[in-house]
Amino acid sequence: MKKRLLLTSAVVSSTLTASFAALGFAASNRLMYVKNKDASLILERETAAKRYDEAWYANAKKSERWIESENGYPIKAIFLEPHNTNRYVIICHGVTESKVNSFKYARMFERLGFNSVVYDHRRHGESGGKTTSFGHYEKLDLQAVVKALKLHVGPSLFFGIHGESMGAATTLLYAGMEDTADFYISDCAYSDISEQILHVMRTTTPMRTSLALRLANVFLKLRDGYSITTVSPREVVKKIAKPVLFIHSLPDEFVLPKMTKELFELKQGAKQLKLFDVGEHAQSFNKNPDEYEGTVAEFLMAHDLLVPKTADGVSQISS
Repeated sequence: MKKRLLLTSAVVSSTLTASFAALGFAASNRLMYVKNKDASLILERETAAKRYDEAWYANAKKSERWIESENGYPIKAIFLEPHNTNRYVIICHGVTESKVNSFKYARMFERLGFNSVVYDHRRHGESGGKTTSFGHYEKLDLQAVVKALKLHVGPSLFFGIHGESMGAATTLLYAGMEDTADFYISDCAYSDISEQILHVMRTTTPMRTSLALRLANVFLKLRDGYSITTVSPREVVKKIAKPVLFIHSLPDEFVLPKMTKELFELKQGAKQLKLFDVGEHAQSFNKNPDEYEGTVAEFLMAHDLLVPKTADGVSQISS
């Protein structure tokens, strides 16, 4: 009888261990290899919505660059330089998107007197990298882009960083690590990726417990070398001294607006919060383009970050 109980116990234990391992592996796979949007569909969507203009891009003064990440792969970036100025904005797109989604912001900043840098996150667009880490490794790639821009412009560089969704979280994680930009714009960032993943699980899957997330974290450490507990903008936002504009749309049910409100409350010093009444996740600009640009201009003006204008209303572009 004892032998039978021991055998049964061993079988049950082995089955549970195998089941947990399979669940952890599958859950970590979904995070590491999140399905990206098709590049041609992104271009088609942005073109149809008139947020990407092929003629504008063809005639834009630009240079394509490959920037080496310290993580061991190339990052594809485009330097858009319509102005003779030392003022730039680096634009970070969201998860599953590409740099094509950043062109609309590049054009906005062009109107505000800035040059810009758009680039593909790791494992997105044309950049290298095997996995997505929701800001953990992406912040180091952003650091590499910043270094490349500093080398390109020189010590007179004045720059900001704009991020959307995962790009916003990456922006804040970078700023908490190395607060070297003159300003930051965080559009619909999550305050903590663990809480964000749990929210998505509970609203889109039958899973209601954190077991899958805990198992996924074990496998992420083994397979990708990091813990999702480190991807927490709320833990670093207090370190950011430079001005931050926080943006979110109230109807966003994917990344809840309360996350941006939390980040705004935690940020010390210069900051501004804008909550739009219209727009789903990462749709604040798309649904409110004029008000969005006005908000950014107001933020820059309030903190003396906007390119000064002459008496006739023309921006003074410095060389």
